[in-house]
Amino acid sequence: MTDKRTKVAIIGSGNIGTDLMIKVLNHSNNLEMGAMVGIDPASDGLARAAHLGVPITAEGVEGLVKLPNFDEIEIVFDATSAKAHVVNNDRLAPLGKRLIDLTPAAIGPYVVPAVNGDDHLDAPNVNMVTCGGQATIPMVAAVSRVVPVAYAEIVASIASKSAGPGTRANIDEFTETTSAAIVSVGGAKRGKAIIILNPAEPPLMMRDTVFCLVDAPDPATHDEIRQSVEKMVGDVSAYVPGYRLKQQVQITEIPADQPVETLLVDGNRPTHQVSIFLEVEGAGHYLPAYAGNLDIMTSAGLQIAERIAQKKEAAR
Repeated sequence: MTDKRTKVAIIGSGNIGTDLMIKVLNHSNNLEMGAMVGIDPASDGLARAAHLGVPITAEGVEGLVKLPNFDEIEIVFDATSAKAHVVNNDRLAPLGKRLIDLTPAAIGPYVVPAVNGDDHLDAPNVNMVTCGGQATIPMVAAVSRVVPVAYAEIVASIASKSAGPGTRANIDEFTETTSAAIVSVGGAKRGKAIIILNPAEPPLMMRDTVFCLVDAPDPATHDEIRQSVEKMVGDVSAYVPGYRLKQQVQITEIPADQPVETLLVDGNRPTHQVSIFLEVEGAGHYLPAYAGNLDIMTSAGLQIAERIAQKKEAAR
């Protein structure tokens, strides 16, 4: 460890918070664990943190504020729930802490590292959208960089076993936050998000499907779309190694007699549907490989914290 590392705290000692802690401890060059915060004294996350020498508290955000090293902590990850994040932000923001929100609370700007990862590094609170958003919004953005996207719909299918209490309690927030970010970050005119909790045994890996309606009659544009998507897959897999295309990008013509209610910005009817099929395999740092939905969230959050720390160091 060096004094140049930025100290971070994690609120939420469940699966996401614990996986994030392991990533910080074992895979970060710029961050240092300052605290693991929970509300269940018997949680595995707090036990692991204590064993690894990380300061812990089971008294939630108030316990964090009381820790002797609280003043040294600069960044706080929140891996709790949307409702809890509102309370945590209200408590910590006045104390000058930077918050990286891994819930769908959406208090701060939406951030997807591969798309707008450098745009909000000075914001006091950034929102990592959702697992489905982190997986699919880069694909919508890749298409919209080539041609306007009239409508984008994403379907995120995750293993039921990888959906903890926080995820299940935030299904409505998941769809609302992801749909909004498809527009504001992905660049689509309209967006819709659907999540499926798949109870299959053995558990299946995260699968995501992205549909975009575009006006792209020129075959050369189709090649540009495919190239843009493939480049974006590479950008995301740089920090989420298990992120990959499941099959080739499909671009199909919309039949003239097929009803399409969505119009492009200039009023034209979309001519083609772009279909992108993804798979996200977890890194297995703490969570099973099938829990790619959780791994992509912790990896994205870690990536933004690293960039914040690097920017701070560069400014010295």
